[in-house]
Amino acid sequence: MSPTSLAVIGLGAIGGSVAWQARRAGIKTVVGFSPETADLNAAFEAGALTATAPNPEAAAGGAEFTVIAAPPAATLELLDRLAPLIPAGAVITDVASVKVPVVARALKAGLAGRFAGGHPLAGTHASGWGAARADRFRDCVVYVTPTGQLPGDAAAQAVVRFWSEVMQARPVLMTAEAHDRQLAWTSHLPQAVAYALASTLAARGLEPDAFGPGARGTTRLAASQPDLWVEIFLQNRDAVLAALDAAVGDLAALRDAVARGDEAGLRTLFTTAQRFRESLDA
Repeated sequence: MSPTSLAVIGLGAIGGSVAWQARRAGIKTVVGFSPETADLNAAFEAGALTATAPNPEAAAGGAEFTVIAAPPAATLELLDRLAPLIPAGAVITDVASVKVPVVARALKAGLAGRFAGGHPLAGTHASGWGAARADRFRDCVVYVTPTGQLPGDAAAQAVVRFWSEVMQARPVLMTAEAHDRQLAWTSHLPQAVAYALASTLAARGLEPDAFGPGARGTTRLAASQPDLWVEIFLQNRDAVLAALDAAVGDLAALRDAVARGDEAGLRTLFTTAQRFRESLDA
């Protein structure tokens, strides 16, 4: 879908990139709002917006396509606020990495025929307009979660076309439930491990120079905004707990192998992990 008018609520790494790439793709009108005045002004000065709005309602009112690029809790609130302003034929979507509560709130707000969830796998630990990129979504996988049945969902198809045709991404349809179960393993667990490792290392009181590329790379995700991840973990609690339990079990098995001096067991574990990681880049 190539709308003539686009509203983007939130102009950080993801929302700012949506607006920027939309303008470069030829979207005539891109109106943005951000609670961070500096981000709003910077996005406008960079040419990612054709106009700024004083509030979310002013941005979305009359827009053909609206993208909410806010943390999960704020996304839920914005769906309630914006629902009365989204006319028939217009489409609203989001980019939150938890989808079950978002889709449920859209349905409750009466947006069943005008909303489909979205989640681009293009996140970064950095935040704000300074982390936006004009090509962030090119060839990026984007999960699209309809509010109803997968076939024939008009809003979902419009969101798919937007990500494919305007953002040059690779949209994949998925139910909200399947999305949240999968992301607990592929995104939320790695984030949790990074936080736990960084917390463990912080407690040692070592100087920053003591940590080389391995420690810095492994803990990179821990530089993400804590408030955002508190919301994500609690809104996807059951799936995150299942993933954490599995990771704790694997870490305990690793510890046991070290304690027993089990060279063969350690080699098997490390080789399996090595082959998996290499397969991600194959």
